[in-house]
Amino acid sequence: MSDTRGTVTRGGVELLSEHLLIATGPVDHGAWNYRPLLGWLQRQRFRLIAGLMGDRRFGDLLEIGYGSGLFAPELMRRCDRYFGIDIHEMSDEVEQVLDSVGLAADLHSASASAMPLEDDSVDCIVAVSVLEFLDDLEAACEEMVRVLRPNGSIFVTVTGDSPVLDVGLRLMTGESAQADFADRRSSVEAAIRRNFAIDRAVSFPSFGVKMYRALCLSPPAT
Repeated sequence: MSDTRGTVTRGGVELLSEHLLIATGPVDHGAWNYRPLLGWLQRQRFRLIAGLMGDRRFGDLLEIGYGSGLFAPELMRRCDRYFGIDIHEMSDEVEQVLDSVGLAADLHSASASAMPLEDDSVDCIVAVSVLEFLDDLEAACEEMVRVLRPNGSIFVTVTGDSPVLDVGLRLMTGESAQADFADRRSSVEAAIRRNFAIDRAVSFPSFGVKMYRALCLSPPAT
């Protein structure tokens, strides 16, 4: 169901309407979330994150890899101020789209390994299917720890690493997981465990080959 702000709710998660999405780069496939079957599968990432967040509300929330702003409406319902960083150069355009439907965002074109944010400046960080794209994941983890306030939380989803999933992606989209991820998926969770404590974890599906794994993280105690 769409509302007057240009958003649509799917599975209890509020997303930016398809006609407002801007293609910000070759791996920004926001429109996939509105395809039959493929869209339902893609949206499980957001459902997992929303489930982990529960009814918690945050002050300052940062989304790493906001893309075209697809997940921003849901995240804005859960915070007082929404910030975003992404490596593409269309931050102004996405910000204008969100503003046109009454959603105030502070977006930046920047790398996760060099965030333009002060130390201890956000209460929550969200990264949906982003970490497996990063070449310097260790630096990104260090940056997340740096900008997160004490007692803050991090919510991430990681894409499964399986030949079965890769064949499925190829059949449904024509895209190559190897071209997108190279061998990075196999090292993501190890890097997470080196840098964070895993407070909660959920997966989709809950049995068999995992397409997505969602984690609630916190910096390890010092």
